Amino acid sequence: MTTPTGTDEVRVLIADDHQIVRAGLRMILADAPPLGGARVAVVGEAASGDEAVRLAAELRPDVVLMDVLMPGIDGVEALRRIRAAGTARAVLILTTFGDDAKVREAIQAGALGYLLKDMLQEDLVRAVHAAARGTPTLDPRAQQLLMKQLTDPAAPSPFDGLTPRERDVLRLVAQGRSNKEIAAALYLSLGTVKGYVSAILPKLGVGDRTQAALFATKHGLT
Repeated sequence: MTTPTGTDEVRVLIADDHQIVRAGLRMILADAPPLGGARVAVVGEAASGDEAVRLAAELRPDVVLMDVLMPGIDGVEALRRIRAAGTARAVLILTTFGDDAKVREAIQAGALGYLLKDMLQEDLVRAVHAAARGTPTLDPRAQQLLMKQLTDPAAPSPFDGLTPRERDVLRLVAQGRSNKEIAAALYLSLGTVKGYVSAILPKLGVGDRTQAALFATKHGLT
């Protein structure tokens, strides 16, 4: 059986900031036997969200394996940009992070699956092949978190008053980024970033960016 792209391989881009994790994933996928006549071929590795977006546009993989917590833009924002550009057939989140907000955010951003790194190797390989066919895979623990959100009333977030882009800016402020660095990371002008920061402070009830960063860290936005 060939993949939807008409080839006998599933082309994968690995995005994780830890070199040893990337090496391990590459080995697992390279050693995996073919499924349905198709083998997995790792065509690239990215160490940051920005690099994942760039390499996806350059390599056009079938599947991107994306971690959530990475330097630069995080995995969810990288996922959004890849999906918006249409530079990969599918993005699978593969992470150690099982936070319910991140599960929801990733699925809403267009992830075809949410997997945790302690999964079995053969399950990972099956998930990659499934993603290449357009079939989603969701870790059972992530499924439980999503079901819990459907049955439990959502707790108010201290960031409910912020727009998605303001949250992106605040997240980078909390990481210690300067306005210039934030502008480069989010492809915004310096003046636009300054405007976002000015709008964020009163919404959070804080007086400066240091207090905003502490607030974001305290409430888990980073």
